[in-house]
Amino acid sequence: MKVAGRGFLIAGIAVLGAVTLAGMLLAIYAAWLFHDLPDASELAEYRPPTATRVFAWDGTLIGEFSDERRVFVPYEEIPPVVVQAFLAAEDRNFFRHGGVDVGGLGRAMAKNVLNVLRGRRLEGGSTITQQVAKNVLLSNDATLGRKLREAILASRLEATLDKEHILELYLNEIFLGYRSYGVGVAAYNYFGKSLNQLTPDEAAFLAALPKGPNNYHPRRHPAAAQGRRDWVLGQMEQAGWLTREQAEAARARPLVTRDAPQRSAYRDADFFVEETRRQARNLFGERVNRDGLYIRTTLDPELQSAARDALMRGLETYDRRHGWRGAWGNISPSADWRAEAQRRSPPSERRAWRAAIVEHIDGNAARVRTAREDQTGLLEPADVAWARAGRGLSRGDLIFVEPAANGRFNLRQVPIVNGALVAIEPFSGRVVAMVGGYSYSLSNFNRATQARRQPGSAFKPFVYATALEGEFTPASIVVDGPISLPGARPGERWTPQNYNRDFYGPQPLRRGLEMSRNLMTVRLAQQIGMRQISADAVRFGVVDDMDPVLAMALGAGETTPFRLTAAYAQFANGGRRITPHLIELVQDRQGRVEWRADQRPCRVCRRPYDGSASPRLPQLGQQVIDPITAYQITSMLEGVVQRGTATAARSLGRPIAGKTGTTNDYRSAWFVGYSPDLVVGVFVGFDDNRSLGNGETGSTAAVPIFVDFMEDALRDRPVREFRRPSNAVMINVRGIEEAFRPGTERRAQAPVAEAGPAPSGPQPYDQVWRDGQVTGADNAGAAAAPRPPAREEPPEDLSGLY
Repeated sequence: MKVAGRGFLIAGIAVLGAVTLAGMLLAIYAAWLFHDLPDASELAEYRPPTATRVFAWDGTLIGEFSDERRVFVPYEEIPPVVVQAFLAAEDRNFFRHGGVDVGGLGRAMAKNVLNVLRGRRLEGGSTITQQVAKNVLLSNDATLGRKLREAILASRLEATLDKEHILELYLNEIFLGYRSYGVGVAAYNYFGKSLNQLTPDEAAFLAALPKGPNNYHPRRHPAAAQGRRDWVLGQMEQAGWLTREQAEAARARPLVTRDAPQRSAYRDADFFVEETRRQARNLFGERVNRDGLYIRTTLDPELQSAARDALMRGLETYDRRHGWRGAWGNISPSADWRAEAQRRSPPSERRAWRAAIVEHIDGNAARVRTAREDQTGLLEPADVAWARAGRGLSRGDLIFVEPAANGRFNLRQVPIVNGALVAIEPFSGRVVAMVGGYSYSLSNFNRATQARRQPGSAFKPFVYATALEGEFTPASIVVDGPISLPGARPGERWTPQNYNRDFYGPQPLRRGLEMSRNLMTVRLAQQIGMRQISADAVRFGVVDDMDPVLAMALGAGETTPFRLTAAYAQFANGGRRITPHLIELVQDRQGRVEWRADQRPCRVCRRPYDGSASPRLPQLGQQVIDPITAYQITSMLEGVVQRGTATAARSLGRPIAGKTGTTNDYRSAWFVGYSPDLVVGVFVGFDDNRSLGNGETGSTAAVPIFVDFMEDALRDRPVREFRRPSNAVMINVRGIEEAFRPGTERRAQAPVAEAGPAPSGPQPYDQVWRDGQVTGADNAGAAAAPRPPAREEPPEDLSGLY
């Protein structure tokens, strides 16, 4: 008995020790399991990452920036039908349990026995509160430890937050497929609607997605998606949130969703939106992708669409002038040509274009069949002739076509040339439109802000502005005659030329700019001094730095269309250098202003209105050009349109000023023009800087794009004249009313010296006529030169100065 008793004692001690050890191990495990358990109170101020939304000036949504595409919707703005659909699908007892639904957990465990036997996925039985704890504070590890932590956190959440707050977090946090985080974005991505526009069947479909968005993808698994939706509708009916009639009507509706998620309905501003994103990241860093900022931009959607269309049409017109380059593929019509044809898509901006095959050619008739729509028809005879003049058409050619109004098709080809268009309000600096290339879908390189090119004669107004800021006036006379200067290497000479290698002798300053006379500009720059011109080019914002060599006076430096257009704004706004900007205002998700473009101080702007006069704010920008000088240049640039190299812009029938630009070998074509309240810059050129072709000047390639855009931009705007400075002295000179700074008008009365024929051969570089007097070696016997006819602007001959 003693032995037996001793044995029981030992056994008892062993059991007690084992229990103690197990308890210690369990305590250690529990301590390890819960030592880093997150604080549920953190969720009181938690907001999930949300998308930064970008809007045009009129409120049009034009883009979003985000890691997780989400728009936070407060609980009180979520319609009851959406809340009820998710409760029916996920947690019908949500408002009755304390974080863990014991009954629901038991039912899930019972079902899991059958799921194990049938090889199905196990059910978790988690409440919405537990899902919030898991999604926000924990990982997705399928372990017992995580489930325990989840249950404890759920209880703590219920003690910390009210039910509505927990449900708000859940409905905004959850991933619902289609790149949608939260119900707000999901409603738009799937149905193109806001939450308050959803019908019960649409809300039920969204509530069907948390269990597995990919399993219920409406395009890939339509039957499963509709079946799960109908199940949710049944649960809503059982819960009493839908009547039987409402549930049956909802189940009878087909499940119709968008083909794919879309970021915004407006899609003409890709280059603008991407540049906005880049600038916003410079301001706010990674916050742009997660803090749900509100960015109001300067974009005018109507002008942006007009700008995109005008640039695309202009580049296509240029491309057509240079011929059909041939089909982009060839395949036997009897083969699987449709799959081959659909591998190449037309530019997304050309939504009417179709991939097609040439089925038959007979003389000037060509029959085509579209790949996706299976439509047949004849090409327009003019297009067939165009193709035959180029590389021709053959049976089996894969091409792009566009339906014509008469049932035929137009032949289309993607241009290989490119360009840019920028439109800026000159007084505020607001960039109302910007297109950085023919197609963002083909190339997202922004030629408006990233392409550095020589502006050619489009730079000349800044040379003339420097001259007018000095001793020159609009009545000053400069010789248009041959000139020869030392070249870049010893023994070489630089002999710049006008386009037709002709000379008009002494000419007023105005005619030199109107007719873009290279030799007059070179003489003028030599007289002023290139160091002053280079310094002013930096001061005006055209460039950051410029070598003080004469070639720069003819536009040999490099700038971007964006900078050059902004610099021209100084001529339109009275000489103030404004800061061109795309972002007008940035607010956080609570509506607090974090940044605004207008930094002018106004201490009384936020005071309640007391009947006194409105506050007077200082003008935007720094005064860098005398207002009279700015008007003098504007008047001369009006002459460019009326009598010079941009006469095609006269068709607009209103005051327009501007300057064409063409670089050596016709590599780049420019036109920067403006009305009293809009400045527009157009650039055309190849990305590899090859020649555009003989005769492709700014007048030919760029001005038509400007005119096309301005016809839309100015249609509803009143006709206004350019504003003259009140202190300008106006005098009629040779039939043109010229503006003078007070004290310089006497120079307009000096007679033009009579001169003989324009000098021939190399002349001294300082041969300059100014202020009505002839200076230099060929003073004697000069006769007044006849008024030159309007001619096309040349490319500058800059050879010898590189």
